[in-house]
Amino acid sequence: MKALGIDIGGSAVKGAPVDTRTGRLLAERHRIATPKQLSPLMMARTVGEIARHFQWRGPIGVGFPGVIEGPRILTSANLHPRFIGCDGVKLFGKATRCRIALINDAAAAAQAEMKFGAGRGVTGKTLLLTLGTGVGTALAENGVIFPCELGHFPWKGRSAEKHVSALARDRENLSWAVWGHRLGKYIRALEALLWPELIIIGGGISAKHHKFFPHVTTRAKLVPAQLLNGAGVVGAAVWAVRRQD
Repeated sequence: MKALGIDIGGSAVKGAPVDTRTGRLLAERHRIATPKQLSPLMMARTVGEIARHFQWRGPIGVGFPGVIEGPRILTSANLHPRFIGCDGVKLFGKATRCRIALINDAAAAAQAEMKFGAGRGVTGKTLLLTLGTGVGTALAENGVIFPCELGHFPWKGRSAEKHVSALARDRENLSWAVWGHRLGKYIRALEALLWPELIIIGGGISAKHHKFFPHVTTRAKLVPAQLLNGAGVVGAAVWAVRRQD
């Protein structure tokens, strides 16, 4: 019931071994910054470096920010375009010499939050948003996770994530109030389509939720991810164990 969880993001790759029965990290997270866009081969080497850091030989779950279909990566909006059509299981398996389970990164975070975090015990519809370089989204209901790509919902002529991601806030130097108001408009549009009962905000910026939550108005209950930016690591590890069953 132990697995290595790896979360690939737009600016860093993070990983840690996880006890998937409790969601507890078995070692401090290892983070490798990726300030430049990495090719699939370079990303695989980075994932391999994390596995070697922990001297890992067991199952590995990898959360990737794109559409996943079986072993293949179908989209790569914020990473190298050569990932599109790539066999991620084969790519990362060769680099780590371990069994790989590939999952969308927001779906991985949802796995963790619904099992161990803010969504634990919730059976109704939950919408999870991970705010970082882009916007990852997943729906959950009665323990079933549905990966979505609502960060690419058309918004003012572009993908919504270009306006409401944490990166967009930094690029435009927006105040917490202005960005929170903008984020709230986006979330209310999603609410009109999906009618969630609970909305969980994850990603690195969730640790600062107290700065922007007062400016975000929603119908559903709005809460920060309890596992904060570690949800993707935990959820990827959970997925790796589930895929072995």
